[in-house]
Amino acid sequence: MSFAAELPIFRLQFYLTANYPCSYLAQQQARSQVAAPGGLVDTVVYSELMRLGFRRSGLHVYRPHCDHCRACTPSRVRVDEFRPNRTQRRCQARNADLEIRLKPLLFDESHYRLYRRYQAARHAGGGMDQDDREQYRSFLLQSRVDSALMEYRLEGEVVMVALVDRLLDGLSAVYTFFEPGLEQRSLGVFGVLEQVRLARELNLPYLYLGYWIADCRKMAYKRAYQPLEMLLRGSWTENPYG
Repeated sequence: MSFAAELPIFRLQFYLTANYPCSYLAQQQARSQVAAPGGLVDTVVYSELMRLGFRRSGLHVYRPHCDHCRACTPSRVRVDEFRPNRTQRRCQARNADLEIRLKPLLFDESHYRLYRRYQAARHAGGGMDQDDREQYRSFLLQSRVDSALMEYRLEGEVVMVALVDRLLDGLSAVYTFFEPGLEQRSLGVFGVLEQVRLARELNLPYLYLGYWIADCRKMAYKRAYQPLEMLLRGSWTENPYG
């Protein structure tokens, strides 16, 4: 019996994109290695690809494969050993009044409007601030893996939404957007803390946080969640950068 007939990951092919402007490092060109066909990437296959440093955006599964740069480093938190620091505990206390629900990947107009406000405030001029409803659906509501939306409400109003994937060995934090006028609540921090909590409840050992880049300020927050592991030279190892 052919192993390839039994295991979809053996039937995947990988191709390189053309160069495109890097989203994280100014003046840099990036390339991605993309897994295809995407229809074979279910939860089991994606779990293995995640361990190899892949991520997904909608139905596209990829990992950085730049010609002259290896700055993007996959990262994950060891859930059982994580203990919130004082700042994080204060964040939890500030947001104890939020109502949190897990919801399926269905379009919700209030989510979309929040997404547009978030993009306009945080990423104006980047293109995503102009996403229409179909682009929003394609980016956040299309998945072939086990995915859900974590919805956060304050006094009945949606203030944050986080897209998470459930893998065989952890949760993956895919994308989070929140009300830009509530900076004092540190909603982004609270979102990560709640994903750690959910992973622990589900008896999953890791929360995958995506790529850490030493020279990118907006990626620096990931170092606050310890113990943090990074995929270096093909092996997951505790963060050597402190």
